[in-house]
Amino acid sequence: MLSDLNVEILPEEAGRRLDQVLPARFPSSTRAFCRQAIAEGAVTLNGHPVPKGMKVRTGMRIRVTALKEAADLRVFPNPHIRPVILFEDDALIGVNKPAGLPVQPLSPDETDTLMNGLVARYPELAAVGDQPLMAGALHRIDTGTSGLVLAARTETAFTRVREQFAARQVTKVYHALVEGQIAVGNRLVNDLAHLPHSAVCKMVDARILSKPDRVMRAETAYRPIAWLGRSTLLEVTIQTGVTHQIRAQLALAGYPIVNDTLYGAKPVAGCGRHFLHAYAIAFEHPTRHQPFRLEAPYTPDFEERLKG
Repeated sequence: MLSDLNVEILPEEAGRRLDQVLPARFPSSTRAFCRQAIAEGAVTLNGHPVPKGMKVRTGMRIRVTALKEAADLRVFPNPHIRPVILFEDDALIGVNKPAGLPVQPLSPDETDTLMNGLVARYPELAAVGDQPLMAGALHRIDTGTSGLVLAARTETAFTRVREQFAARQVTKVYHALVEGQIAVGNRLVNDLAHLPHSAVCKMVDARILSKPDRVMRAETAYRPIAWLGRSTLLEVTIQTGVTHQIRAQLALAGYPIVNDTLYGAKPVAGCGRHFLHAYAIAFEHPTRHQPFRLEAPYTPDFEERLKG
């Protein structure tokens, strides 16, 4: 973290945007952190806060009271988050995440996530992977989804498993409690896209949008496990890794996940989660080079719902 900085605009910097000048002057930071500091009022020009696009002039003075550096872009440990560990060896960690807990922080300032808790217990995770705020996490699940999350403890393990994800050699199985009674399994294929201008992330059938920003093919297979009153417990296997694909595709098929009100399910009084659980994952272990499968038991709230 840089602080209490005072510099003068040089002639060759005149006419450039403030958010271009700052990272050039302070290369240990990043453009994103410079923009954040400007937005938070930690950067002034001649004693006044200004927008990031302000064009600077020769002789102006920049004062920076606080500016994060690239080294600050990491997951900070939070020992108060205590993950439920399902598996650990020298290469991998498997965790049973409760619904309501985000997998990773969106900024270094956020500390109440699964990865903050894991970094507190396994400090080596902070340096693993190609995205600092993932801290070695090999995949994500939604905040409202419970179940299995895997992290890699070494760069070798991370690279080898991610290569399997890219080659679609990883099998991911979910259990979903959905509205309605389903008698037979099916395979769903949809082109999904982000609903523009939505206050929250939501995926929709790309065909309803005139100009979708990005169209993503989603492939999901399901089979019924049990009928529970007017609901069905499904085993769901995904062949792709599109955001919200299970939730969106099952809703498009007419079977929204119970209490997934974002995708049209009826609200369940007093319930704060949708009933999707990441149940199992299978792939080749990155160091043992043998088939590896890990399962996550239902979390207590999921188990309670299945009891009716």
